[in-house]
Amino acid sequence: MKNIILGVTGSIAAYKACDIIRRLKEENFNVTVIMTDDANEFITPLTLASLSRNKVYCDMFADPDAWNIEHVSLAQKSDLILIAPATANTISKIAGGICDDLLSCAVMATKAPVVIAPAMNSNMFENKILQGNIAKLKGLGYKFIGPVKGKLANGQAGIGHLASVEEIIKEVKRVL
Repeated sequence: MKNIILGVTGSIAAYKACDIIRRLKEENFNVTVIMTDDANEFITPLTLASLSRNKVYCDMFADPDAWNIEHVSLAQKSDLILIAPATANTISKIAGGICDDLLSCAVMATKAPVVIAPAMNSNMFENKILQGNIAKLKGLGYKFIGPVKGKLANGQAGIGHLASVEEIIKEVKRVL
C-alpha cells in the first residue's frame, strides 16, 4: 500500500480534502494528513482523521506518540506528498525554502514526488511573483494540477478554482 501525505492549507477549498481522502482511500492509498494552522480555520482535524483513519498532524512542536522527528519521519515514509488545496503562501514558502510549519518542513525533508493543486483568487494566482515561484518549482520537478477556471470564493468566475477531485486522483496515480 502506498503512503500519501495530504497537505491541507488555508483555503476555502479545504473542505474538498474530505472528498480527496475518500477517493484516495478507495484507490487503496494510506493517507496521512498534515494541516497548516490556517487550514484549521476552515476544517477540523477530527473530520480528516475520521476519513483517513489516521492521526492528523497540525503542530510541529506537539508531543510525539513515540520519539522521532515528525517532519522527517513522515517525509521518509511517504511515497508522495499531495498539497490540495495549496495556497499562494504555501507555494511561495516552498519555492523560497522556508520551513516554518510541519507541512513545509515535510516537503523539504522528502525524497518523494510532490504534487501541488493550487486554489486561490485569480489575482493571486496570476501574480507575477507566484507565477515565478510556480515556474521555479516546476523546474525542480514539482508537479502541478490546475487550477481551473470556475466560481471563486468572492462569487466571481476566474482561474484559481481547485482542479476536480477526479483530475487530482488521476495525477496522483500517474505520478506513482
